[in-house]
Amino acid sequence: MKKEIVYGLAGLLAGIVLALFFTYKAAPGMMIKEAESRYEFDQSVEVFRQTALDMGWSIPAVHDLQATMERFGYDVRQVKVFELCHPEHAIKILEQDEERVVSSMMPCRVSIYEKSDGKTYVSWMNTAMMGNMMGGIVAEVMGEASRESEAMISAIIP
Repeated sequence: MKKEIVYGLAGLLAGIVLALFFTYKAAPGMMIKEAESRYEFDQSVEVFRQTALDMGWSIPAVHDLQATMERFGYDVRQVKVFELCHPEHAIKILEQDEERVVSSMMPCRVSIYEKSDGKTYVSWMNTAMMGNMMGGIVAEVMGEASRESEAMISAIIP
């Protein structure tokens, strides 16, 4: 009887360790999404920018990381990071003291970049998943923002 308990506990512990390991390995792929663009870099940037604006989002800033790194003497492939804001979504979080903690993830960001294979890619945070972990109004707002961001991104991915 004691032997079965020890084996049972060892199996349970092994299962927990394996579950944690696989979660740890899968988490980056769940938190950040990446897809290849159907367009070359400049066209990807323009189509994405126009789609975001057409959907009623503003673009407070576009960070040209290639130009930034060049100023420091580094040569990297093209990378542009878009800051996206939709005031109707943002106000729902910013007007509540308890929810303002997520302001560090605002505005939403989407990155368009080239890799050494010569292809253009887009990456974005899985804000719906992150919002769901927080619940409440944050889950609602981040879920809606995520659906809209993915609609923008779908304009440049197959």
